[in-house]
Amino acid sequence: MWQPVRHTTNHAPPAMSSLPFAADNPATPPGAAGATTPAFSPLYQQIKGLILQSLQQGEWKPGEAIPSEMELAARFRVSQGTVRKAIDELAAENLVMRRQGKGTFVATHAEQHVQYRFLKLLPDTGDARVEGPAQRRVIDCRRVRASADVARTLALRSGDPVMQAKRILSFAGVPTILEDIWLPGQAFKGLTAEQLANYQGPTYAMFELDFGVRMVRAEEKIRAVLPDAEQAQLLQITPATPLLSVERIAYTYNDVPMELRRGLYLTDTHHYRNELS
Repeated sequence: MWQPVRHTTNHAPPAMSSLPFAADNPATPPGAAGATTPAFSPLYQQIKGLILQSLQQGEWKPGEAIPSEMELAARFRVSQGTVRKAIDELAAENLVMRRQGKGTFVATHAEQHVQYRFLKLLPDTGDARVEGPAQRRVIDCRRVRASADVARTLALRSGDPVMQAKRILSFAGVPTILEDIWLPGQAFKGLTAEQLANYQGPTYAMFELDFGVRMVRAEEKIRAVLPDAEQAQLLQITPATPLLSVERIAYTYNDVPMELRRGLYLTDTHHYRNELS
């Protein structure tokens, strides 16, 4: 007899093809498992979890349409209303995008409005789209062993392989951002400095296209700092120049950390913008 699926942070939902959702049938009594009934999870949340699992497994790629609500309802044996509620939550979390008259699509960093969710440094005058993309100079990109703090942040073991990159982003020829980036070595095996430097779109879009990794959210810590001598030289500033230090952890589906990025931002002609809602 069907029971509500238990959700924990350590276990993925069951396979989509094997779960009969009899809960839409009122004849199925809740809590039929007896005295040790698992915590109740609303049916639409269970459907959301299964759609999320398919996104994570790459069944539908970024930018591709997912099946219609009717098709998903038939697949899961639930009502269209249940599927719609699950998709509404995924859309609110920017994991999928509804397009009027066309359907629902997997969100992608190639979409301009998704790019600007993650691009926070903007020019004081004009528009980031007018300013154009940053010029990238990759100083280093190599496979190394994770230090204890990097491993802890990326949910790895100390000494596990990671890809480490250092780059400078310039606007109108002026070095503006110095970044150190760490990525799990297994997921980003084969990443090269040429890929980081030459890809014309957003870096996160390249991660999607070349490595099948989609960043869906990020956490940041921001503080004011002074550069050390090497950082000042790379940014062509004096060691007395104040900088904005931004440490970002970016996550893919199911809150799996996939990137640690530490950036130093020069803000004499740019500002860091965050929209709260």
